[in-house]
Amino acid sequence: MKKTYVTSMPNHIGAFLKASKCFSALGVNITRVSYNKAVDSHTLFIDAEGTEEQLKKADTELQKIGYLQNNAAKTSIVLIEFCLRDVPGSVTDVLELINEFNFNISYISSQENGTDYQYFKMGLYVDDYNKVSDFLKEAEKLCKARVINYNSSEKVYDNSIFYNAYVQGLSQTMGLPEKVSRELLVHVNLAMQTLDEQGLSPYRTFDSISRFAELLGESKGDGFNPRISTHKIADNTEIILIEPPCGSNTIIIKSNGSVLFVDSGYACYRDEMTEVFRKILPDFDSMKKTILVTHADVDHCGLLPLFDKVIASKKTANCLVNEYHGRDGYRESNPLHKPYINICKALTSYKAVTPEKITAPWKDLSTLTEPITQIGLFDFGELHFEVYEGKGGHLPGEIVLIDYSKHIAVTGDVYINTHGLTAEQAEYNQYAPILMTSVDTDPSLCSEERKAIMGRLGVGKWQIFGAHGFKKDYLVNL
Repeated sequence: MKKTYVTSMPNHIGAFLKASKCFSALGVNITRVSYNKAVDSHTLFIDAEGTEEQLKKADTELQKIGYLQNNAAKTSIVLIEFCLRDVPGSVTDVLELINEFNFNISYISSQENGTDYQYFKMGLYVDDYNKVSDFLKEAEKLCKARVINYNSSEKVYDNSIFYNAYVQGLSQTMGLPEKVSRELLVHVNLAMQTLDEQGLSPYRTFDSISRFAELLGESKGDGFNPRISTHKIADNTEIILIEPPCGSNTIIIKSNGSVLFVDSGYACYRDEMTEVFRKILPDFDSMKKTILVTHADVDHCGLLPLFDKVIASKKTANCLVNEYHGRDGYRESNPLHKPYINICKALTSYKAVTPEKITAPWKDLSTLTEPITQIGLFDFGELHFEVYEGKGGHLPGEIVLIDYSKHIAVTGDVYINTHGLTAEQAEYNQYAPILMTSVDTDPSLCSEERKAIMGRLGVGKWQIFGAHGFKKDYLVNL
């Protein structure tokens, strides 16, 4: 049995040794340790492995020595910017005011800028946030002062309780319960450690996660404004393309009176997407709902629990079943992708679909020798698709559907129209490569798959529907 401990230890010699002896005495093995004094001088993450009984005893012993964090603690760091005249002693009055309020300073940064003023940024360690309002009223009598968010600072300013304050901000953005916030705390640390070991700045990691969460939050409610377009395919067939600002597109195919969905976006947009579905399909709530999934990424599978039937390749089906049973999916099996995917799942409230809804109608080829290989056929109304499975360049189990008679291709994330992204989509899409180092499992193989797809398209005018961005019109000449 494995468990992650988020410990709060005194910043002095022998602190980790004391915790290590605690685990050793109980026969518990430490499998991962993460500590970065430049980020947080007290918080140490420890992954431990032992029996359930051993880990319970470890809980008790760590609690006794005061190493387990107390969620009830209200202490926080507030970053305040003071606009002071650039003259000797201008900061003295501010420091005296800070002293009157019994605030401790955890961070100071100032630099002259060629004007008559300097901007002092100070991180104030406070145990009662209500005092900040009174402090600012007094500070305004001395100079202009304002509270600024972590994201607008040029570096991490909180060097003592950063993780808790940071994750609290993420949780508030997405309205997450405390249990999820605690899980998110571990995932954020693992992302920092993983990218730090790749030589990437931990500050860039935190900034990227923050902006990613902000984009998710900004796109909820009134901010959810997907681009929706309708494309005539045949006499009785049309494709409705729904492009949310964040996450995958959702395709609705209406043919001969039947409806098929392809991919479903993030779970955090369930209410918003349901309203869109109801406008397009007035009988959405009462109809039998079927969806086809191009691959098992979290931004494509978030709404699967809404549907009665989920069609997928065998590998994607196996991945979804593993997630339902609490096992790692394909992304989590990749150490570089695991932290980001877990952060995504926590921030977007992802829930795996029940296995009983999943069907895998095509053959499972354990060994794929070509970049894309045909695994079967799929008919829907007037459309007759050949189904191809990619070798796993983007993600194992990925599929592409090609209808040669109607010149339609549904390509998932293997091929997307990067030139057809909205500004919001383009900004969102830049963060996953930072946090995962690459959105593709094997970028060079994915490039081969894209070439193979385009090489299979025959002469004529094609409409290509990828999972991000607008439809791609593509002409193949003789």
